[in-house]
Amino acid sequence: MAPAIETRDLTLHYGKIRALDAVTLEIPERRVTAFIGPSGCGKSTLLRCFNRMNDLIDGVRVSGSCRVSGEDILGSGLDVIALRKRVGMVFQKSNPFPRSIHGNIAYALGLHGIRERAAVDGAVERSLRSAALWDEVKDRLHESAMRLSGGQQQRLCIARAIAIQPRILLMDEPASALDPVATARIEELILELRREYTLVIVTHNMQQATRISDFTAFFYLGKLIEHGPSARVFTCPDRKETEDYVTGRFG
Repeated sequence: MAPAIETRDLTLHYGKIRALDAVTLEIPERRVTAFIGPSGCGKSTLLRCFNRMNDLIDGVRVSGSCRVSGEDILGSGLDVIALRKRVGMVFQKSNPFPRSIHGNIAYALGLHGIRERAAVDGAVERSLRSAALWDEVKDRLHESAMRLSGGQQQRLCIARAIAIQPRILLMDEPASALDPVATARIEELILELRREYTLVIVTHNMQQATRISDFTAFFYLGKLIEHGPSARVFTCPDRKETEDYVTGRFG
């Protein structure tokens, strides 16, 4: 099976600072891949390459290649809006819009031209069910999303991201601001979502990575140090740097 995402010698600079150093990586379809490593090692920077979010930062220079479903996404002629429809993203801090629960998802659909009432209502229900939130909010869809708990808000953001039916879902520490109960719900949801989506997750939580990921990539100082099945990376890593990190000797 062709990889969902493939990079070759992907290098990124913020001005004079090299944030990614010749990263070559393949991410398989419909699996969960976790990015681990200490702060500032390039995990989130690489994640943002996959939907061109780094374009929003001044002074960024990128070289090498990055392909999503076989398409080179670094070219100047790329339709970035179409790319972000295929590659959704959920951020570390939940960021619901100051609208109703229904309105949060309807707004995202409207940005992509979906405005017919029946289609919108159907997509709202479908995405809330997929995000394991429908039963909790179905009777208050027109209440403010800001009244939801932190964990519910994050699941709403996931529902909003998958409403436009992307093929890939990027998550940048999606549970780091949540309590253990809400974190467990997000982890259960991730395991459900991998049936339909390719998921790439940045996490500082080693236990979380072992629980939810099929593959793990360890980064240090902008370099990809090791990548492979999570069970092997955490129990029998090839590189000493990886062993030192996963056993808590540094980081």
